[in-house]
Amino acid sequence: MNGRVTMLRQLSLETEAYISSERAELMTEFYRTAGNSSVPVQRALAFKYMLEQKEICINEGELIVGERGPAPKATYTYPELCCHSLEDLDILDSRPKISFKVSPQVREAYEKRIIPHWEGRSMRDLIFTEMSADWKAAYDAGIFTEFMEQRAPGHTVLDDKIYRLGFLDFIADIDAHLARLDYLNDVEAYHKQEELKAMRISAEGIILLAARYADKAKELAQSEKDVLRKAELERIAEVCSHVPAHAPRNFWEALQAYWFVHLGVIIELNTWDAFNPGRLDQHLYPFYKKGLTEGTLTEGEAKELLQCFWVKFNNQPAPPKVGVTAAESGTYTDFANINSGGLKADGSDGVNDVTYLVLDVIDEMRLLQPSSNIQLSKKNPDRFLRRAARIIRKGWGQPSVFNADTVVEELLRQGKSIEDARQGGTSGCVETGAFGKESYILTGYFNLPKIFELVLHNGLDPKTGQRLGLETGDPKRFSSFNELFAAFKKQLHYFIDLKVKGSNIIERLYAAYMPSPFLSMLIDDCIAKAKDYNDGGARYNTNYIQGVGLGSLTDTLSGIRYHIFDQKDLTMEQLLKALEANFSGYEVVRQLLINKTPHFGNDHDYADEIMVDIFNAYYSEVNERPNTKGGVYRINMLPTTCHVYFGSVIGATADGRRAWEPLSEGISPVQGSDRLGPTAVIKSASKLDHARTGGTLLNLKFTPQVLEGEEGLDKLAQLVRSYFKLSGHHIQFNVVSAKTLRAAQGEPEKYRDLIVRVAGYSDYFCDLSEALQEEIIARTEHAAF
Repeated sequence: MNGRVTMLRQLSLETEAYISSERAELMTEFYRTAGNSSVPVQRALAFKYMLEQKEICINEGELIVGERGPAPKATYTYPELCCHSLEDLDILDSRPKISFKVSPQVREAYEKRIIPHWEGRSMRDLIFTEMSADWKAAYDAGIFTEFMEQRAPGHTVLDDKIYRLGFLDFIADIDAHLARLDYLNDVEAYHKQEELKAMRISAEGIILLAARYADKAKELAQSEKDVLRKAELERIAEVCSHVPAHAPRNFWEALQAYWFVHLGVIIELNTWDAFNPGRLDQHLYPFYKKGLTEGTLTEGEAKELLQCFWVKFNNQPAPPKVGVTAAESGTYTDFANINSGGLKADGSDGVNDVTYLVLDVIDEMRLLQPSSNIQLSKKNPDRFLRRAARIIRKGWGQPSVFNADTVVEELLRQGKSIEDARQGGTSGCVETGAFGKESYILTGYFNLPKIFELVLHNGLDPKTGQRLGLETGDPKRFSSFNELFAAFKKQLHYFIDLKVKGSNIIERLYAAYMPSPFLSMLIDDCIAKAKDYNDGGARYNTNYIQGVGLGSLTDTLSGIRYHIFDQKDLTMEQLLKALEANFSGYEVVRQLLINKTPHFGNDHDYADEIMVDIFNAYYSEVNERPNTKGGVYRINMLPTTCHVYFGSVIGATADGRRAWEPLSEGISPVQGSDRLGPTAVIKSASKLDHARTGGTLLNLKFTPQVLEGEEGLDKLAQLVRSYFKLSGHHIQFNVVSAKTLRAAQGEPEKYRDLIVRVAGYSDYFCDLSEALQEEIIARTEHAAF
């Protein structure tokens, strides 16, 4: 890093996150005086109003410009979605980790203007009004979560269209579609008109924002005394005058064009998982090659621009949550995840010179945001994997590694074209999608072990005594494991019905009240259909429900089947008493379950076949249920940090886990139960049919010593290739010892820079909750292959 990048990076790291009321106040002002426009047009006018009025910020020394708020780490809120209470603000300001400073002025704005207008009017208020009593009871009990009660739909990724088209081109396309509307024969013509008008207004808004930045750069250049900085500001003005109104002409303009689009998406709504550029290396390569050929760009200049671009992501903390989640939400990371490598549309190797440049930037910048991954195909060279592996073994959790060939297979099985599948990839934590063409919405997490806990209590929640589920029978009377598993499937069916019903209603609420015309412009077919992203406008429309606790439930069922039904050295009555007592006085039973039971993650078919049965049951219940946008529901297997929350609502379980402790994470084994090394783990995990999912998450932890030298690097690369030959979807690594993590707990001030892989993202270890720290420490520490 040169001096400029070092300064910008340090500023980003040192600046405290704080709540900016700017967006909330502008939104409130707009809606207080809004006229009688249609909902889409009103949303577009509100968006344009914010871009006209928001404070413009060009930071000292930066080359890529634009902040979501008025300054780095100024964090917007979205009162039309979920309005923070004064109590929320106090929690955010005072919580010891991942805090957001709240000034007296911001608190006053909320108390006097924002809350009085939005209280009872937000989407969150509307959602909870519309949900049934059964849905609310299951939600409160931790059976599932619902993402849209706190954030907007929008888990999607950009393709290459903004590098080929400017927003004046988008406007021309919109105008052409407006001119072709058939008001005589198309009953939807008026609705289409309003959606297209809204997209046009939004396009005008983003062009206006860039023009304001161009003007600001010219203004700063006029008073700048430093000759070099003056020239840079004049160049910034030139760039912002051209993009995104017009298609970019060079490497710098391509990065700035994307960044304006990114800001547009995350200002319009706080979409679940921040928008991201997807195949950045492939999008930028033509501009990079052209610049080198013409002599207008050097490799060093390209790297500096990319490093400045990386800082912009790190300046944008994830918008804070409300309610109980405000107290528990544990990261600033907004899950923008940049893909590198993979395949081209024609199926050939997608690695190029920019790919390695991006890997160098990841290595040198060492920032939490943006998150990064490599898409690894059998067609990619080993040099690519080894370069990524050299970064991975440094121990800060990036980049994660995805099987590009399996990702393509997953998308093909979902009905995507081969070209769309190859140009797709992953985002957020591990989720697959057709980039620039799909609305793939994460609707929430689903607590698989909690469902089985209800089975063991005949539909009652033992934590509260409340009846939540079906009466599936007294478990002490089940005569076989198959009878027990059949009861689990009945309970599962009931709660998936409940979850999908609620999600479908919520989907309609967003379609009716919260369109996103700016985002819609960017996703294929929304303009052609004249239909919003939140209403089925995208080419593909997929909803996901994320299964959590697969390893925990597998080992629970393995323990019951092995000891109660097969070995018969334990009775159901004894087990239930042990669980009720949280194993107090039943340590012998607990040790039997922990040490004398086949566990998932050890390539033991007894446990692994149960894992497959659970997966198949969950898949069968969810897969291809219709959503309301012309698409279907599918499954992912990932938790982010929800395995900690879900564990906190479940008593002791028959894998030996004590009450309220975290569940297993992703498709990883129960913490500490994988005892036969990493190759056994990947063999167990590969028995699941990853291609039937939209993403699975596998974490492994190594001691640093095992990956030292060229031999250690070779072993890591071979492990990844082996897992992917077995059709695994994703793998990621922590390279750190438990001893180091314990030392960081004891003296956090000495380990402020210690970064670990949590789930689908990396974070500072010292910023994690104690429960999450303990869960990471408890993961098996592999010291050999």
